Amino acid sequence: MSPTRPSRSWPLERALFALAGTVTLASAALAAFVSPWFLLLTAFVGVNQWLYVLAGDCAASLALRRLFGLKPGPAGRS
Repeated sequence: MSPTRPSRSWPLERALFALAGTVTLASAALAAFVSPWFLLLTAFVGVNQWLYVLAGDCAASLALRRLFGLKPGPAGRS
């Protein structure tokens, strides 16, 4: 009997969290060193997070599903 191997890909929610954190940190750095207008990127990330919470989908989740075939984790399934 062979042990089952865990999946190597991240669930959709984990990838979204990592993407949102990375873009937020990048936009904060760009706002500090280049232009405060980059704070609009931070606002865009926040709006997309709320879209995912309220509607179950956002632009980033659709892109991650189509491009990388990511699936929701056990907590993300309804």
